Amino acid sequence: MVGAALPVRILMTAPASERFRGLYAATICPLLPDGAIDEPVLAQHLRTVAAADGMTGLLVNGHAGENFMLDRAEKRRVVEIARAECPPGTVLICGINAEDSHEARRHVEDAQAAGADAVLIFPPFSWGLSQDGDVALRHHRIATETSGLPLFLYQAGVGAGTMAYAPEVLVRLARLPNVVGIKEGSWETSAYEAHQRLVRRVAPQVLMMASGDEHLFSCFALGTDGSQVSLACVAPEFIAGLYRAMLAGDLATARAWNDRIYPLAKAVYGTSPGGHATARLKACLKLLGRIPDDRMRAPMGPLPSEEIAMLRGALQACGLL
Repeated sequence: MVGAALPVRILMTAPASERFRGLYAATICPLLPDGAIDEPVLAQHLRTVAAADGMTGLLVNGHAGENFMLDRAEKRRVVEIARAECPPGTVLICGINAEDSHEARRHVEDAQAAGADAVLIFPPFSWGLSQDGDVALRHHRIATETSGLPLFLYQAGVGAGTMAYAPEVLVRLARLPNVVGIKEGSWETSAYEAHQRLVRRVAPQVLMMASGDEHLFSCFALGTDGSQVSLACVAPEFIAGLYRAMLAGDLATARAWNDRIYPLAKAVYGTSPGGHATARLKACLKLLGRIPDDRMRAPMGPLPSEEIAMLRGALQACGLL
């Protein structure tokens, strides 16, 4: 079982990546009526989620944190707040999302100065039209050449076009000396297994983090070094319960946790349009009384009433509401 192999791997190799093994909640970014970051609410959100039992750390400025909607100063401020507010020992991973490689490098420098422990570089959105191995390698090298921060790669979904790395590109990226892990977001179990087997063969020190919220049970069963998922900012105890049960080989308990996760995961991520996922996370947190406002920045507007009703039903079905 995965749990039995873990101590042997640590004792034999103890790579630098081992400190990043575990669960990370990808957090949201609460906003004020004028669209500015609601810093007190953000601080409370980060404190609460980071302190949840079983969380190794947080992924801030990820897709759920609306990285692509925040300016450079706002992204740095999110990391500063997280570093100041989270419990000692919380590992902070900062998402980096920039089309220009030199701008990405400035954001990486900001993240390091603000207290991040590692960065996760997302493939630029323009790569959905065209991307190749040389471009991908160059972007990651330039972005991190002035920083000592460890690097996580992001494997985009199978429906994301050429934003998703082909196997030969993933191999080249995984072999970069500063790469410690991969947030595997293929959103398809077969692709996850293929990538996991590939990376274990060519770069066994690199952590593979199962990060498809809709099928964590399947990916955890295949084996994982942890996870970086936004559902953990709403129900961290569910994700931690599933992870622990799978590590212990307790399939019955894992299935029970999966049964609780399933309706919420399908409501947030498995309902069309998929682009509403972050808005749905915020709506769930508002329904649960954890944030006062679920607003998004334009062009994303308020969710329709039928979606709010759907989310309320999902929260009731999984026992949170």
